[in-house]
Amino acid sequence: MPAITTNELKNGITLELDNGLFQVIEFQHVKPGKGSAFVRTKLRNLRTGNVFDRTFNAGIRVEQALLEKRDMQFLYRDGDEYVFMDTSNYDQMNVPPVALGDAADYMVEQSVAQIAFHNGEIVTVEIPASVELKVADTEPGLQGDRVSGARKSATLETGKVVQVPLHIGIGDKLKIDTRTGDYISRA
Repeated sequence: MPAITTNELKNGITLELDNGLFQVIEFQHVKPGKGSAFVRTKLRNLRTGNVFDRTFNAGIRVEQALLEKRDMQFLYRDGDEYVFMDTSNYDQMNVPPVALGDAADYMVEQSVAQIAFHNGEIVTVEIPASVELKVADTEPGLQGDRVSGARKSATLETGKVVQVPLHIGIGDKLKIDTRTGDYISRA
C-alpha cells in the first residue's frame, strides 16, 4: 500500500485506516494562527456507508488503498444474487444485493456498472448519475385532476417506488436520478 501524507488528500481517494476502508468525501486544510496545521476530513466507511468527521495532523502519513475498478455488465438475477459479466474478459460473477447497496434499485439487464474491488472483495458499485426505467405500475391520473405540482406513486421495472407527476402512466420511460431517487423527466 502506498503511503501518502494528509497534505495530498483529495476527494474520492480511498484510505485504509486502522479499522477499515474509507473514502474521502470532503477535506479542508486548516492553518490556525496559533498551533500546528491540521486537515479536517469527512470520510465514508465503504463497508457500512456511515459518514463521519475525522481530523488529522498536517503532514502525517496514511495508507492509500488501491482499488481495482472494472466495468461490469448486469446480465440477470439468479435467486437473490445479481450476475455480472466483466466486459474485458467475459468472466461472470455472482454479486449479493448487500454489495450493490442502493444501486440494486436501478439495475436492469444489460446496464453497466463500475465495480471496485479491494483484495478480491467488492467495495463499491458506481452507476451513472441518471438511468432510464419503465413504469411497471401506477394508478391512473383522474380526468380534471391537473393540480400544479401534484404527485403520485409509481413502481418502476426494478421494483423501486418513486413520486411522479399525475400524467405519467404504465409503460412510460422515465429518467431517474440515482443519487436521490427522484424523477427527472420523461425519457
